[in-house]
Amino acid sequence: MWILLPAVSGLRGFLRKSRAEVRVFPEGDSSGMDTLQILRDLAFILIFAKFFALLARKIHAPEVAGEIVAGLLIGPSVFGLVKESDFISGMAEIGVILLMFSAGLETDLDQLKKSGVKATLIAAFGVIVPLILGTILYSCFYGFGALGSDKFLHAVFIGTILTATSVSITVQALRELGKIQTEVGVTITSAAVIDDVFGILVLTAVLSMKDPTANIGMVTLKTVVFFAAGIALGVVILKLMKIFDACYPHTRRVPIIGMCLAFAYSYIADKYFGVADITGAYIAGIVLSSLKDSSYIERKMDINSYMIFGPVFFASIGLQTNLRQLDPRILVFSLCFVAVGMIAKVIGCGFCAKFLGYEKHESLKIGVGMMTRGEVALIVAQRGLKAGMMESNFFTCVILLIIISSIMTPIILKRLYVKYPDAPIGAAKAKAGA
Repeated sequence: MWILLPAVSGLRGFLRKSRAEVRVFPEGDSSGMDTLQILRDLAFILIFAKFFALLARKIHAPEVAGEIVAGLLIGPSVFGLVKESDFISGMAEIGVILLMFSAGLETDLDQLKKSGVKATLIAAFGVIVPLILGTILYSCFYGFGALGSDKFLHAVFIGTILTATSVSITVQALRELGKIQTEVGVTITSAAVIDDVFGILVLTAVLSMKDPTANIGMVTLKTVVFFAAGIALGVVILKLMKIFDACYPHTRRVPIIGMCLAFAYSYIADKYFGVADITGAYIAGIVLSSLKDSSYIERKMDINSYMIFGPVFFASIGLQTNLRQLDPRILVFSLCFVAVGMIAKVIGCGFCAKFLGYEKHESLKIGVGMMTRGEVALIVAQRGLKAGMMESNFFTCVILLIIISSIMTPIILKRLYVKYPDAPIGAAKAKAGA
């Protein structure tokens, strides 16, 4: 323990210095009020976010939608109680990294392997078709830009937002219907996971194209190198973590190391490879997804995310949206954006499933099951706003898409399953054997 004494002594000195600096603020200096402003903003965000999340759950809507609505109410759109700040942006950044890390932890690698080529092809078309249609939609409203121009990149980015599928909302809908273990259910779940991976790759490529000096070939090479290096290093880290987990099973040290790994991967991805930091967090989660205590790590991450970082992130989306600045053109575009976003998934995923040999009603279920949007769509939109590839009023489109798709998908799926019931995988195999 004597090794820690210099560090402890230095920390005490730093704290004494910090307190001294706080005391010397003049009475009229607003800098001294920053801490009070932060506490006030956090109180408003957490109270409103949690209240509307619970309200959303009561009416069987996604809690995410409630937290976004809370941000809209306390932001400039309605009451103006909270303003977007560097602190809130920083908290939201941590929140989005934790969300993507948790998504990686929840990835079932065995399920992905079993689904194989079919789920990958369905996911690929579920990205390509919305990307193209979203790009065309924006261009029809705001003009076609030359290849590589800002207008063209903005159009491509709108298409990129439409590529994501909400794994959590899709899985929850299938679980409530009791269809998670059917062949179609497994295909939808696997394709949704792979879809998000493809979507993140597209996001990384599009953001890199924002830099006029960027070379698409170099961007692709860096992305491939990062994934290769990340997975190779991940194999080594996983072996070390398994040893550590065996020595200290189910202890808080394991999720702490996991969180450090998420932040480290995020930093390295962005700093040295030009890859989006959320991609690094997602890979870190996948690396640890096969760890024995992966579910324990995910639960601990969920506590942090549920208590503070998640609500701050989703509420910040509402804070960045000012509905008072909307014009009729944006409203019309938002409605078209929602329609195209939902139809594009049905076309891309459904037609691909039919081509791969699924029945017509099964293909329709797969297409409808891939319609939902959630956290990843918000993450992509937030990244675009930060990079200057999207204006804040376009968040309205994303919010409407999430709310409408999250409500409509379970309703349509339920009707399809009532009309065309599926047998569980085991029952289907037994029938085939008979």
